[in-house]
Order: sequence, then structure tokens, then C-alpha cells
Amino acid sequence: MTLAIALPPAAPKLDALMNVARRPEAVFTHGRGSWLWDSEGRRYLDLVQGWAVNTLGHAPVQISAALAAQSQRLLQPGPGFFNDRAAELASRLASLTGLDRVFFTSSGAEANEGAIKLARKFGQVHRGGAYEIITFENAFHGRTLATMSASGKPGFDRLFAPQVPGFPKARLNDIESVCALIGPNTVAVMLEPIQGEAGVIEATPEFLQALRTVCDQLGLLLIFDEVQTGVGRTGTLWGCEAAGVRPDVMTLGKGLGGGVPIAALLAREKACCFVPGDQGGTYCGNPLMCAVALAVLDAVCAPGFLATVRERGAQLRSGLDAIAQRLGSPSAQGRGLLWALELPEEGAAPRIASALIARARGAEPGLLVNPVRPRRLRFMPALDIGAAELACALALLEEAL
Repeated sequence: MTLAIALPPAAPKLDALMNVARRPEAVFTHGRGSWLWDSEGRRYLDLVQGWAVNTLGHAPVQISAALAAQSQRLLQPGPGFFNDRAAELASRLASLTGLDRVFFTSSGAEANEGAIKLARKFGQVHRGGAYEIITFENAFHGRTLATMSASGKPGFDRLFAPQVPGFPKARLNDIESVCALIGPNTVAVMLEPIQGEAGVIEATPEFLQALRTVCDQLGLLLIFDEVQTGVGRTGTLWGCEAAGVRPDVMTLGKGLGGGVPIAALLAREKACCFVPGDQGGTYCGNPLMCAVALAVLDAVCAPGFLATVRERGAQLRSGLDAIAQRLGSPSAQGRGLLWALELPEEGAAPRIASALIARARGAEPGLLVNPVRPRRLRFMPALDIGAAELACALALLEEAL
């Protein structure tokens, strides 16, 4: 007789993954709210949340319920057919943004790629073949070839050269630098209301209003990349609300799915010049992801939710400003629950981030923050993080500093 012996599961083979990022050695296995646990049982307070993706934290019940219910109804009929969840989500987003039509994608980069294609088609149809889209130094729009070319992140212009042409770079908050680039081939201006990857650098309301005026006067499209700033991240539903400016085209991603892959390209009717065959994608608008996005919007639009985001944002800013004052650093920059702290020494941000992760080897919890620049730490907690959890994070950060 042979006895069956249950063996423990083999440890995951990490070297089977392509080496595309410098990752800490921790292998995360589960999470709840603002907390993560690794395969060794160590816990971490997470102020990165998938890079501003997990709107409602890790494993929220709203998303679990939406996935379970929709998985028993319909996963994906295909992009060549209507489905009820995509139609409902499109109608909801159109109502909430004041824009008219929506195309769904699986990532923010795809949504931005779609915005670029839509603008170029608009140029072909309405502006004699104009194709240039003015973008900005230090901007980040994604990692496809076109969105990398549209980005102004240092080094992107050489990484997979040659670049896709047609993206002259202006300086953020400098309207004259924008006007100097406008010519007969210009069709649009594209920017983030807050440049997240640049270290949380905000476009001023006056600058966004000036862009709206220039685009209206010259018949150009104004495109807002709200992949990171949309869906409540800044304390309002959309980042552009602070300036009172509505774009012609807007892209959403990250927080729209609360942790699942869905993004959206939205546009005013006047900009919607795609015809059948121009745009598509296998998983675009699949009902499983759309059901989750609807659950996320239900939570974010619930009475009092955004007011609480602003309260927690004020708490985080106050704590970061107190730390900055002791360090002799500038005040924290950001809005809502998207903030950055500048450190006095070059290269300090990666060292501090590593030290905060390493704390989990002892009795204390680790803390996850993002060293977005050599001297800048970025903070992107769940939008429903508690006051006590933020206080704990600030204490851990201050101790490490």
C-alpha cells in the first residue's frame, strides 16, 4: 500500500519573470484594506496601492461581490456586440464627466493611445491633415511606443528609438511655451492635471484655463490624461474640477477599476470621428471589468465619500508638512490623496523606501511608499484609508527619516 504524502507547495520561481523592475524581495500573497502580507507572514501598511490603482484598498468586498455576481452572468461576448454592463458604465461616465461618448480599454496607456489616434483622425477630417499633439516636459502617458513618445520622461526618447514623431514638448504652467509650438500641423494639446511620475507637479488652474481659451480660439482639442488623477484621487471626482475646465477628450484608468484592468477614453461629440474599423480591442468593454468599475463608482459617488478623502488628504498633508519643516524641505505637493515629499539629499528617497520595507523583518510593520524621484517620495493610499492608519504611516516615516 502506498501512502500519499502531502508536500508543501513549492516556492514561486521568481527568476521566471522578466527583469523589468527593481523589486524588493518580499513576495506578497494577500491583502485587506490598507494592509499587505507577504509569504513570510510579515505585514506592510501600503501607501502605494498598486500605483494609485486600488481605490478601495486590497480585496474590497464591493469588488469581490461584483466579480462573483458578474462571473456567473457574462464574461465577454466580444467587442463586436453590445453588452449591458459596458452600456451602463458608458452612460454613467458620460453623465459624471459631461462628455458624450466612451471607448473602453484595458489600461491607461491604451486609453491614451486611443486619444492620440482620435486626435490624429480629427486632424485628418477637420484640420487638413494636422497631426501634432503638444505635450509637456516630464509628462508620463504610458509605455506603448506612441505614448512613450508623447511622454516627456527623461530617457524615454532614447529607450526604443526612433520615436513616433509629432509630439513637440512645452513647459508646464508656461502658456507662452505652448503658443510658441502651435503651427499649421497642430491638432491638440495633451497633459495631466497633475504630473504624477514627475513627482506630483500640479498644473495651475490659471494655466489650464488659459489652455482652454487657446484651444477654443484656434479649434484645437484639449486632452486631459486623468489616468492617475481621476475617480476621486484628488478629492474631487476629476482632477480638472479644481480649475473649472472641461476637456474635449479625457482618459481614465488606474482607480476606475479599483485593482482590475479597465480604462476609458471619453470625448465630446465634436471630437468623435472614429468610424467602424478605426479602433478596437479584444477585451474592450468586457462586462466583467465594467461591473467592477460600476461598483467602484458607486462607492466613490456615495454621500460623504469624497469629503472624507479630502479630510484624510488634509491629515496627510499636515503630517508631511511637519516632517518637511523639520527636514528643511519644501512643503508637500499634491491634492486629495496624491502627495509627494521632497527630501534634502539626492538619492535619499530610494534609501528611505527600502528602509521602510525592511522594518517588516522585525516586530514592527513595514511601510510601502514610492520613491518617484531620487529626492521625492510619493504617497497614493487607498481612498478609504483610516485616520489611525495614516497616523501610523506618518509615525513610521518620521522614525525612518
